[in-house]
Amino acid sequence: MQSNTVRDPRRWWILVVLCLSLLVLMIDATVLNLAIPSLIRELGASPSDIQWILDAYVLVFAGLLLTAGSLSDRFGRRRMLIIGLAVFGGASLIALLASEPWQLVAARAAMGVGGSLVMPSTLSILMTTFDEDERRTAMAGWSVVSVVGIVLGPTLGGLLLQHFWWGSIFLLNVPVAVLAIAAALVLMPESVGAQRPVDPVGVGLSIVALTSAVYVIIEREWNFGMIALAVAAALAFVGWEWRAEHPMLPLAVFRSRAFTGTCCTLLLMVFGMGSMMLMLTQYLQFVLGYGPMKAGLALLPNAVAAVVCNGLGAALGKKISNKTLIVTGLLIMGAAFTVLALGSGYGAVLASMLVMGIGAGLAAPAVYTAIMGAIPLEHAGVGSALNDTVQQVGNAISIAILGSVLAGVFTDNMPDDVPAAARESIGAAFELGYTEPAKAAFATAMSTGAWISAGFSVAAALLGVVLLRRDPVAPTAEPEPVSVR
Repeated sequence: MQSNTVRDPRRWWILVVLCLSLLVLMIDATVLNLAIPSLIRELGASPSDIQWILDAYVLVFAGLLLTAGSLSDRFGRRRMLIIGLAVFGGASLIALLASEPWQLVAARAAMGVGGSLVMPSTLSILMTTFDEDERRTAMAGWSVVSVVGIVLGPTLGGLLLQHFWWGSIFLLNVPVAVLAIAAALVLMPESVGAQRPVDPVGVGLSIVALTSAVYVIIEREWNFGMIALAVAAALAFVGWEWRAEHPMLPLAVFRSRAFTGTCCTLLLMVFGMGSMMLMLTQYLQFVLGYGPMKAGLALLPNAVAAVVCNGLGAALGKKISNKTLIVTGLLIMGAAFTVLALGSGYGAVLASMLVMGIGAGLAAPAVYTAIMGAIPLEHAGVGSALNDTVQQVGNAISIAILGSVLAGVFTDNMPDDVPAAARESIGAAFELGYTEPAKAAFATAMSTGAWISAGFSVAAALLGVVLLRRDPVAPTAEPEPVSVR
């Protein structure tokens, strides 16, 4: 047995494999939106089909995250990573060969299963591979990849859709998954937590609670049956986990004000950031007239700023407390949204993205370090899954709330004599020829959305001031030995 305190000479190559695995998930999360017109035209997908193609992945992915994290702790994090990559790559192959909308929906759901296994495994393997001295630097690299992937998705998607058919956006996943699997088999040792029994009741309740909650959020409807199901399952899950001898999620960690405060801060931070790409991609293409490829390239400065500033945040984290970095970064992010709200044209977008990169670069590594530092290493998988779940739920709520705000403000700012169909969305207005009033209305809507995002960022900073400790967050308990084979 190798102690997790011994530095593996392959650890930085292992980080490359983890980042490659994460990158393919992040690219896939954003690339599909660009293909919607092609899916309607070439696959014959209806609006309802499109909704399910988009939602099937999110529902399954978010619903299985906690379960997948728990399974990785129990049966091996490398094993779950490899299985997840195989499922994700295989489902991507099925997706690109789909000839009917229902086939693509099924493939996207299967991709959600694979993604739920991969995502928590990447961060938990990072936690058990790097010691405390190097962990923050490794996390900064992991955080950079998540930002770069989100920005790179529209760029690669625009390039592929410009030259190939819609299925080409899934083609990239297959060789990347194969490469990551091969590298994981060669480079990664296996790591598992304490050999505890599986918690089947907790697993079932968590899946029902998360899936129904995310469904309610993304559908944006008051479905009281689903709301009641989500609340009942969540309460039953908490009650069961408190009493269970071997709980899937160690709820005792929530007694730590630092841990709970950091989770709440992360949730509000994601509220602010979640809809930024939704706003900017539409603004660049509809208002500024950029094509998909040019719009993707226009977003790259955000990735560049994130790369530089995540490294800076990791370096400063060795000298400055997590609390200071998180609060400072969130206030800078609030300033970035303010720039976007007050300005116009690509100059304002560019300035906002650069400032956003600075703020996120300072805050993100500190947030992840604080959350994962409060979880004993034996629960690294479920801790990573909890981090991912907070982000997924926050992102879904952000898009639901700000998407509704964007639509409402857009409609209110369209001229009264414009047909009702043109008032529904900027895309519909363009199709009906009302381009100029639609541009003005969307610019106003985006400004409103940016102000709301700025408010979320400042609220997250204030929450951090109140709840976070100035000292770097330490584990709430001594980690039990982690078996590494």
